[in-house]
Amino acid sequence: MIGLVLFGTFLVLLLLGVPVAFALGGAAVCALVAMGGLGELSLVPNVFVASVSSETLLAIPFFILAGVIMEYAGISRRLVDFAHACVGSRKHGLAIVVIVAAFFFSAISGSGPATVAAIGSILIPALIRHGYAARHATSLMASAGSMGIIVPPSIAFIVFAVVVSDYAGVSIVRLFVAGIVPGILLAVALVLACLFVTRKAVADTAAAPAGGGPGAATAPAPVADGGGEPPGPPAPARGFAATFVRAIPGLLVPIIILGGIYGGVVTPTESAVVAATYALLVGALVYREITPRQLYQIFVSSAAQSAVVMLIVGAASVFAYVVTVNQIAASVADALLGLTDSRVLIVLLTIVLLLVVGAFVDAVSALYLFIPIVAPVLLEVGVDVTAIGVMMVVNLALGLITPPVGVNLFVAAGIARVPLVEVVRGIRPFFVAGLAVVLLVAYVPAISNWLPDLLGF
Repeated sequence: MIGLVLFGTFLVLLLLGVPVAFALGGAAVCALVAMGGLGELSLVPNVFVASVSSETLLAIPFFILAGVIMEYAGISRRLVDFAHACVGSRKHGLAIVVIVAAFFFSAISGSGPATVAAIGSILIPALIRHGYAARHATSLMASAGSMGIIVPPSIAFIVFAVVVSDYAGVSIVRLFVAGIVPGILLAVALVLACLFVTRKAVADTAAAPAGGGPGAATAPAPVADGGGEPPGPPAPARGFAATFVRAIPGLLVPIIILGGIYGGVVTPTESAVVAATYALLVGALVYREITPRQLYQIFVSSAAQSAVVMLIVGAASVFAYVVTVNQIAASVADALLGLTDSRVLIVLLTIVLLLVVGAFVDAVSALYLFIPIVAPVLLEVGVDVTAIGVMMVVNLALGLITPPVGVNLFVAAGIARVPLVEVVRGIRPFFVAGLAVVLLVAYVPAISNWLPDLLGF
């Protein structure tokens, strides 16, 4: 009965358009009242405050702050220039630049939407200018940004380590290392998808009306000889060596963050503070693009983004508390194991469940909601906790580009000023590429465990 009230209220609130954090909190409040009357509501502030007061979660606002500072400091622009110098002159070069730059920035921000916002304003217009249909340019940028929650340092991995600790122990460091190979696989899969998408983009733009109508805005640039491909991007303003030198401070950020963590010099939380401090010094003293006046905007922007995440964490924790106290997760796990004990089928059911859930709620909310349900079942059938974490995070990364609530889609569409329905039309090849990576990670646990085992984590 309590489970019906809890999940029923949550779904109704979502359908009414209530933000996810308030839907989670509202559903939990209704369930608590159904459990024991208004007196149970005294538990809400206690659980909420305890959940957001975790020292481990303190890393989240500092990684967000570091990402915002790097955007204001011009680090993202210099990373794009360096990626352009590396691969921009190749066939499909500009599309590959998007993926490479997104990978670099993902290793700094730990967030999908932040990655799209930081480099999308530079690369989406460039893609459109060089013959890519607007919807393909926008969908490519949104898809590349999904690496933000996979490539370390990942906010999603931090949350997973905190929530799963009730069922099995796994360190944030091990999860960070485990995310490297899947992140590279996703980047490669997106590059392969580009081989198809760029050709289709040219065909779409070539078929566009010459004047007026919806196709006029994305008319192709002159086609290069012999391949039917859009012309390559212009030669970088600076050579490889010059762009590399200018990008060094930005390229050092993931080395400082991950090197400090893997070397045991700092904890993940301390590394986030180091990253934010380093980014501020680079922006103010090296690139000199951050002024005292901008500091106010930086802190306000990062505080607002952090508040959204922590509000979701607190509300989801109250929701998870109700699930645990009423043994709802245990009942679901027993029912699922009663249907089948096949590891293959249970993993497949988990993938389908997370794909559906990821289309409606963000990764942090989904982890709080479904780790108590799926983790015990997967552990019971022999899936190790590292593989569970990587599978869930990679799976939920697809949620960032899945309508109706794909956050990356909204951010990219806002930058490009393209209707969301057009972006969704262009997302299919990238979604298929991401789904292939999800299946590989789910059914080949060595992809997640090989590197952390090799490095001794």
